[in-house]
Amino acid sequence: MSRNAAVSVGILAVFLAGTVLLGLLATARRHRSLTEWSVGGRSLGLPLTWVLMAGETYTSYSYLGAAGWSYKNGVSGLYLVAYLSVGMAVTYVTGPLVWTYAHRHGLNSLSDLAAHRFASPLAGAVVTVLATVFILPYVQIQITGMGVVVATISYGTISLGVAYLLAFLLSEAFVLVSGLRGSAWASVLKDSLVVATMLVIFVWVPLHYFGGYRELLHRMVSTHPAWLTLPGPVSPELGIGWFVSTSALNAVVYSIFPTTVAGFLGARSAKVLRSNAVYLPFYQLLLFVPVLLGFASVLVVPGLTDSNLALFTLVTDTLPSWLLGVVGAAAALSSIVPMAVFMLVIGTMWTRSSGTAGEGSRRLAQLVTLLAGVVALGMTYLFPNALVRLSVLSYEGMAQLLPLTLLALLWRRLSLPAALSGAAVGVLLDALLVYRGADPLYGVNAGLVALAANLLTAGALTWLCPANIPDNRLAVPEPALVAPRPS
Repeated sequence: MSRNAAVSVGILAVFLAGTVLLGLLATARRHRSLTEWSVGGRSLGLPLTWVLMAGETYTSYSYLGAAGWSYKNGVSGLYLVAYLSVGMAVTYVTGPLVWTYAHRHGLNSLSDLAAHRFASPLAGAVVTVLATVFILPYVQIQITGMGVVVATISYGTISLGVAYLLAFLLSEAFVLVSGLRGSAWASVLKDSLVVATMLVIFVWVPLHYFGGYRELLHRMVSTHPAWLTLPGPVSPELGIGWFVSTSALNAVVYSIFPTTVAGFLGARSAKVLRSNAVYLPFYQLLLFVPVLLGFASVLVVPGLTDSNLALFTLVTDTLPSWLLGVVGAAAALSSIVPMAVFMLVIGTMWTRSSGTAGEGSRRLAQLVTLLAGVVALGMTYLFPNALVRLSVLSYEGMAQLLPLTLLALLWRRLSLPAALSGAAVGVLLDALLVYRGADPLYGVNAGLVALAANLLTAGALTWLCPANIPDNRLAVPEPALVAPRPS
């Protein structure tokens, strides 16, 4: 191993060791129940809730995929900023509603919400299976992302195959020991590194290559104007219709994404979630940085076969090895923390769906978490393209669970057969459109089209055979929970 590689890898190792230590300190001397492990004992205040939910949105994709997207497709990559910011505003309403419902009934996951609302383990099992299918691609993407980061900052000394295994082992060890609270603590370190390194790169790259942003943007306007407008240089489908429909769909789905729900349920109170919804969108301003640096990569390193390597190709040869190690540590932690939460929510959902309760529930959840990671790792090695294709369906597929989970808390007449039928129609239609290359469909996100069919199906069956759900299985407005003052 060269001296530069030894320095950068050594710095990465120090930060990874610090992350594991934070996880251990976060959970020391605490009762290790399923509730404590999976939702932090419902005790996280605003600072930890903020960094945890910020950590779930800023993943290795933000370093690799966002820059890679703008490198290939141009400014349409800003849909990330749009949907996350709008989605977090939506959580001002949905977060307290979900927290209040789960707090009243002692629920720990998205599948618990469905199972309790419909008084049916089948509802919870369907949500668990579908959510697992749609989350696993994100686990695989984080393994791949961290593998690329480790291989890159080691200057090729560590192979991708070994780096994938290291990513899996570190993330599994971390989440099995630390749970949600440890992930929140680790997010403090991770987000500090992300902010610092992004600001450094934001200043360094344009100054080093162009003398400033004025020259960078001038050259983009004069030589690559298609990158600065919709639909971009490659895909005519990524126009304004796709941008708006994708941003709107993903913004709503953000509220029911299982990792977001875990963040909701870990909060100390509904007030924490409202404050979090006010401040968290500001964090998404950082996503402008990799998008802009993707533009810089178009000018400096054109013709890359793998656009996801654009950002790291840009900085590997110019940053000193110690600073590259710090950037690599930030990117690696941006894989580990979200991956840990992804696997944790899978384990929690499968535990409740199995009907297990009591002492062994946490151990079973941890076992399922380990198995989920093994499956994602195996797919990374054996079928790297399969989960990448599934990732296209992830948010669009999760959208089909909206009636079954969130809307059902407010829709008294919605029956289980209606909700399941709607979900089946939505998932099958979306899969058909995606795999036939009809996404977007006439410029509209296929997931939104499928959700419309989902809601029409559920609405029609509810009109034909309405249910009559008792009040205790519906969401209660927060004022109704406040006891009146004595006169």
